[in-house]
Amino acid sequence: MRKLFAHLCLLVSILLISCGQEPRYYEVSGRLHTPYHIKFEHTKSLEKEIDEQLKYFYHLFNAFDSTSVISRVNRNEPVEVDTLFQRVFRKAMEVSALTDGAYDVTCAPLINLWGFGFSRMDSVTPARIDSLRQFIGFQKVRLEGNRVVKDDPRLIMNFSSIADGTVCDMIAQRLEREGVRNYMVEFGGEMRVRGVNPSGKNWRLGITRPSDDTLGINQALEQIVSFPRPLGMATSGNYRNFYVKDGKRYAHTIDPREGCPVQRDILSATIVAPDAMTADAFATAFMVLGSEQAKALSRKVPDIEYFIIRADSTNGHYHTECSEGFRRFIVE
Repeated sequence: MRKLFAHLCLLVSILLISCGQEPRYYEVSGRLHTPYHIKFEHTKSLEKEIDEQLKYFYHLFNAFDSTSVISRVNRNEPVEVDTLFQRVFRKAMEVSALTDGAYDVTCAPLINLWGFGFSRMDSVTPARIDSLRQFIGFQKVRLEGNRVVKDDPRLIMNFSSIADGTVCDMIAQRLEREGVRNYMVEFGGEMRVRGVNPSGKNWRLGITRPSDDTLGINQALEQIVSFPRPLGMATSGNYRNFYVKDGKRYAHTIDPREGCPVQRDILSATIVAPDAMTADAFATAFMVLGSEQAKALSRKVPDIEYFIIRADSTNGHYHTECSEGFRRFIVE
């Protein structure tokens, strides 16, 4: 009887353990400078692993933190950058080259000058803009081994235009290393998805309709998309991050070539790419270029698909356009 009882206890224990390891969907949300929302299927919550990736990312790229790697690079300290920093740097340089400098992470002094960066500089004057443009340019910085080398020590960088997509990829890759096959990672509005949602269907993602709702409370959806394979998605727009001074509106999209904020005909650009980092960078580039140049760019980059919301100058309204490849993602 004792032996039978022992076997029964062992069987019950095995059953309890196996039940505890049944995968289910977890949700992890929070705010570490930027709000994030992550949903995935696994046997445990993985909050510690996600938090590690967030802290790692901020250690590398948070220009508001004087101890971060990017802050030390900007101060010209002899710091070695790791493989992740190098990968993000190379992606930024790649997009800069493809856009002839319309996208450029070295325009940080201009972003700061116009009040959208990590520090406020002098008052804005044409002379000040011209003086900054003398040492700005993606061609003036490079990697040599594991060090960032600048042609001019005054050159500083801001990776915010690629940051949210990068951290989506970091978290997604960590989830995959933990064996996760179904997930949705959203950080600051940028996303990366794989597999299916708790209903067993492809993840559905929304593209927000442009509005002047700076708090993001009233977010009407312009379009819903669904992806049959792992992809990243990013949206950039001037309709939330702006300020008004002396009756004039200044949006956060800076054209490095002109040295000032621009408002082209694109109100919102959504890019789908193999990873969120790439999508994030090209979404910013589209906003700088405007619709005609952006569409020409997309023909040179076969890995990206776009959905743009354009202002209609004839009636004050807007209309939408998308690439042929993007149409297959639209939920009718």
